[in-house]
Amino acid sequence: MTAERRSRRRNPSPLPLLFLDVDGPLIPFGGPSARHPEGYPTYLPPAGRPDEGMNPLLARVDPGLGPRLAATGCELVWATTWMDDANAYVAPWLGLPELPVVFWPDETDEDMAERMRTGRHWKTRPLVARAAGRPFVWVDDEITGADRAWVAVHHSGRALLHRVDPRDGLTDTDFEALAEWLDGLAGQGLSGGSWPDTP
Repeated sequence: MTAERRSRRRNPSPLPLLFLDVDGPLIPFGGPSARHPEGYPTYLPPAGRPDEGMNPLLARVDPGLGPRLAATGCELVWATTWMDDANAYVAPWLGLPELPVVFWPDETDEDMAERMRTGRHWKTRPLVARAAGRPFVWVDDEITGADRAWVAVHHSGRALLHRVDPRDGLTDTDFEALAEWLDGLAGQGLSGGSWPDTP
């Protein structure tokens, strides 16, 4: 075993981050869609989970998405305007533990002017700052080419900016795209501690 591989075993790189929006990826809206021509299915609150005073659209969240997100092997992080409410209501609904939350800084006039000029989303800069060079996936329904271009210039690590159709929410096709990207990351030895070392 080489010294480099021994060092990687002792100090595995951190897991990729998965920045997760709520409205659109988890709560579909704006239908009907081909997937939901008769309207959106609704789900009962999981037993013992908070539902008093919750957003009525929360019933559109498929609890089965929770285990699938947990199985990605990423560090899940809320990247949503729900802020702490994502942990109060959405995480229990999905059967997830309390997750880290990205808190959005106030924009400077310069940031706002650049964003308006380039079409970059207001979340993009704070997410790149939060990632701090770590590989990350960002799942959102408002991602555009302007965000991908900005991240390519300003983020030193690998990144997948994956746009979800808000009319459908997260689908099997979305999870397949995430898995393919994460498998590629693991194959390059950039995956973090959850994937085994390769010979």
